[in-house]
Amino acid sequence: MTPAELSQAVLSAVRAVVEAGELTVAMPEQVTVERPKNKDHGDYATNVALQLAKPAGRPPRQVAELISARLQQLPGVAKVEIAGPGFLNITLDAASQGALARTVVEAGEAYGRNDALQGLKINLEFVSANPTGPIHIGGVRWAAVGDSLGRVLRAAGAEVTTEYYINDAGVQIAKFGASLQAAANGRPVPEDGYVGAYIGDIAKQIVDGHPDVLDLPEAEQLEVFRSAGLTLMVDEIKRSMEEFGVHFDVWFSEKSLHESGAVEQAMERLRAQGHVFDQDGAIWLRTTDFGDDKDRVLIKADGDTTYFASDAAYYLSKRDRGNDVAVYMLGADHHGYVGRLKAIVACAGDDPEHNIEVLIGQFVKMIRGGEEVRMSKRAGNIITIDDVVDWIGVDAARYSLARSSTDSTLTLDIDVLTSTSNENHVYYVQYAHSRMCSVARNAAQLGIDKGSAEDFKPELLDSPWENALLGKVGEFPQVVASAGELREPHRVARYLEQLAGDYHRFYDNCRILPRGDEEATDLTRARLWLAEATRTVIVNGLGLLGVSAPERM
Repeated sequence: MTPAELSQAVLSAVRAVVEAGELTVAMPEQVTVERPKNKDHGDYATNVALQLAKPAGRPPRQVAELISARLQQLPGVAKVEIAGPGFLNITLDAASQGALARTVVEAGEAYGRNDALQGLKINLEFVSANPTGPIHIGGVRWAAVGDSLGRVLRAAGAEVTTEYYINDAGVQIAKFGASLQAAANGRPVPEDGYVGAYIGDIAKQIVDGHPDVLDLPEAEQLEVFRSAGLTLMVDEIKRSMEEFGVHFDVWFSEKSLHESGAVEQAMERLRAQGHVFDQDGAIWLRTTDFGDDKDRVLIKADGDTTYFASDAAYYLSKRDRGNDVAVYMLGADHHGYVGRLKAIVACAGDDPEHNIEVLIGQFVKMIRGGEEVRMSKRAGNIITIDDVVDWIGVDAARYSLARSSTDSTLTLDIDVLTSTSNENHVYYVQYAHSRMCSVARNAAQLGIDKGSAEDFKPELLDSPWENALLGKVGEFPQVVASAGELREPHRVARYLEQLAGDYHRFYDNCRILPRGDEEATDLTRARLWLAEATRTVIVNGLGLLGVSAPERM
């Protein structure tokens, strides 16, 4: 019996009590069952009696007694105890608990997927670094977290569009083009320009592709370097993202908002909502009405359009494309954007508590030999995505960057992440998977397989270690649902580490394969089912993080 099935069983018990007239209360939409920390408190616990007591006008323990009487009649339920103020502690019989292994194996890659967010259409924008240089370590964190979040949201039933916003308009792009032009002509980089070996590399590529560019007038020459440099930089960002296992459904150009007239149309729509006003020759959006610290300029007095106008048009574009929720993933230095983005949503007539979510990620640093690594050979003053991959590999980078809440700063130890120790969390999880694959290979060499589903005897999986492992395997769908609902993919990684620990303890205490001349037994085959079920969950969980599950290590 899976936790979801048990939740439905408890719900059915409540319904039976209500329909019998023993309790007058509205039926809850769902019931939560959880694994108690103390095994003496049963296999699962639910607080449904406490939830229903107040609306029913009855003491919680009295409500618990009514539900308990119904639950104890269900097949697979061995015992129900009432604890404390009215918690229901449920113990399943071994056969019901063990049958989960068969359920998981038969479900395969579908196990863990659920409909918690079904019907929700989400636009998930992440990384979106200016295309003026390689992706730096902060962007690498968002690449790992954002891509994992997109996978988790889809597994939880949401329809997700992942998106990269290319800031290809404005002052920074002009400075980028001027920096490339200066490098190609052997001149000093302009003030506030871009430096690093990559500038010279890109400038050389442009000259090689446009041999006559240095013979052009300065203005025409600058446009070639700006346009060609932007194309080359975006292509490099796309390459680095793909090599990191990150795919974007949409690469959205800021410039397209201006060229299509979307910015002007956005201002007209916001003016029609009554929030645009003219003052001192400029056009403003009255965001202070919705909690912003000051009103924002859309068009300056000199006629130039601001980034804020682009932001407004971009949000409206996301909504016009049918998205219910726009999720923005921004770095710690963009904390001030939260209020103004929410104000745009409110000015557009949407709900800033529902239609937009802004996730802020804290900084990342890398250390080696106890010392912080600060410099990149190519970029000069930043650590790039290629540096991270070169130092620790894609799997270690993706896993370690996604396993912590984005609310916290993160330190990655290169020495640990390239070691084969339990301190290396991705190694710990991947090693558990390879151990399971080794069991399957050894079984095949001995001519043993787990047998058919009809011959599987789940009641034999009754040891404490088997019970603990089955319980952890059963938690996976709820972990995926919670990770999606809370936008916290790190919950999947932490869960996998716990699951790997439970498997290692099961492996060390429960001999799976026979030794010497011993014959395979029904218990042998039952444990092979359990090992395969655990392997399935590890593969599915690592897949949600974009991390491989090697069969040998």
